[in-house]
Amino acid sequence: MRLGINLGYWGAGMDADNLAVAQEADRLGYEVCWAAEAYGSDAPTVLSWVAAQTSRIDVGAAIMQIPARAPAMTAMTAATLDALSGGRFRLGLGVSGPQVSEGWYGTAFDRPLARTREYVEIVRKAMSRERLTHEGEHWTLPLPGGRGKPIKLTVHPVRERIPLYIAAIGPKNLTQTGEIADGALVLFLAPEHAEETTLAPLRAGREKAGLTLDGFDVVPTVPMAVGEDLDALADHFRPYTALYVGGMGSREQNFYNRLAQRMGYEKEADEIQRRYLSGDRDGAAAAVPRSLIDATTLIGPLPRIADRMRAYAESGTTTLSLMPAGFTLQERIAGLRAGVEAMERAGLA
Repeated sequence: MRLGINLGYWGAGMDADNLAVAQEADRLGYEVCWAAEAYGSDAPTVLSWVAAQTSRIDVGAAIMQIPARAPAMTAMTAATLDALSGGRFRLGLGVSGPQVSEGWYGTAFDRPLARTREYVEIVRKAMSRERLTHEGEHWTLPLPGGRGKPIKLTVHPVRERIPLYIAAIGPKNLTQTGEIADGALVLFLAPEHAEETTLAPLRAGREKAGLTLDGFDVVPTVPMAVGEDLDALADHFRPYTALYVGGMGSREQNFYNRLAQRMGYEKEADEIQRRYLSGDRDGAAAAVPRSLIDATTLIGPLPRIADRMRAYAESGTTTLSLMPAGFTLQERIAGLRAGVEAMERAGLA
């Protein structure tokens, strides 16, 4: 199992610290540095900035949103970032959710699985520098009846195949991800539930493609906080868990809420969502079970975190992407170093 670092979103006033965190992760030997986008900072700009000021660490989009860009534009961006970084770019894709897709981008959130499959087909074809043609339900290239003709990418990526990841949570999405991607970006992965919630559908998708999970990158992003007071550390992550389980998407379509239910928290997930959507965010955070936080984060002293890291490795995680807690640069750097030390204690380094 390898270590990654997830910087999350930019523009919250800690951008210089984020760069310092990425540079320290590079120095410590972390494999990949991920950046996110929603409706604020965009991932490619951030990643180009990080890549220009690091030397070894990969830079990954977690994620570039499918409704935000035409697939050919995503291929151009990926090829450019791969060339500029010297072959260090990883492309992560995802459909986002209905609120962002329809409210921010004006793209209907319909048939997300079919849209993702078609998008990946076009991106892969474009990045391979084939002349780009495609006939599908969502895209047809060149545009019928127009003056366009099949053309090919002029940029030469450093690698023949840029690693392509998909953000996946639900069973159907995970199965398709196993079939068409090189890796899966997941949240709220609990080692105890990894097989039924994540690995089994991914394996089914790999089998559909005539492949196994060997070489497939399973990448959960896991918040981490080091300390002795487990209750206080768990409380630190209550708002984070409540946001996703209670407030992401809509009442009818919240992938994280469904995941919590599949892990056995049906009543709790319903209560968290009810409180969050009614505006009671503090109440939603209070309703998050300590056991759910404990299962999906790394909290406690280093020996305990090392044990949990070993559990992640044994459950099928191949890249553990950390989000160290802290509001100061010193706290976050300490978290990075603790991650390396815990890996060594676990015998995984």
